[in-house]
Amino acid sequence: MLTIDKVTRRFGAKAAVSEVSLEIADGAFIGVIGRSGAGKSTLLRMINRLQEPSEGRILFDGRDVTGLHGAELRAWRQSCAMIFQQFNLVGRLDVLTNVLMGRLNHVSQARALLKLWTAEDKAIALSALEQFDIGSLASQRAESLSGGQQQRVAIARALVQEPKFILADEPIASLDPRNTRIVMDALQRINRHYGITVICNLHSLDLAKSYCDRLVGMAQGRVVFDGAPAELTNAAARELYGIEADDVIDSHTPVPAAAGAFAEAAVA
Repeated sequence: MLTIDKVTRRFGAKAAVSEVSLEIADGAFIGVIGRSGAGKSTLLRMINRLQEPSEGRILFDGRDVTGLHGAELRAWRQSCAMIFQQFNLVGRLDVLTNVLMGRLNHVSQARALLKLWTAEDKAIALSALEQFDIGSLASQRAESLSGGQQQRVAIARALVQEPKFILADEPIASLDPRNTRIVMDALQRINRHYGITVICNLHSLDLAKSYCDRLVGMAQGRVVFDGAPAELTNAAARELYGIEADDVIDSHTPVPAAAGAFAEAAVA
């Protein structure tokens, strides 16, 4: 159980996140929704400890992770894999090496610096790539891939960390509709097959309602909605998004859930 207890993050006089309290069960798929500047990204970055709370605590199974330092903090960050809108790949390196970067906390620093990856690490990375239908791209430079392919590489890198959580910060914001579906299907399959908790910031209500088990709506740094997707009415969405509501409420048929589960893989 991940517990966010009255967490606030201030930047000067402005509170980007204000007294947020949530309990997130293991294996959940949470969609964090709201307009730009609502505090969604700051919340995810505090869970990962990329940013520190000004007040409040974040606990996992009763352990206060806001007080971790050194090796314990590095271990926590390894268990909270981040996926970013900008992919954050090293373009000049090949795809396989980018994925292997997710194994850094599983090997010694000397091995990592010299790229002395074990056969097991390579097998885990290749297996992850195969699951996203991009195993054939392992030797290509990351910068030569399309945006959708790069995001799948980033998800594979997150998966090989063997995390407890995947924190996805607007992972489909720069993708076309086809690649949006592919990436969201990938996150859903990871959640269902491995039981990894996924917390995903999304702007599209249509996608959030289709893929997520629970929605957390934020406005001006506060949680203003917390419930099942079916409970978020159009009226509630308009209250949440204001004048942007017509842009994010999509009346089209929802994106279908991913079919089937991943094949068994070498990833633990």
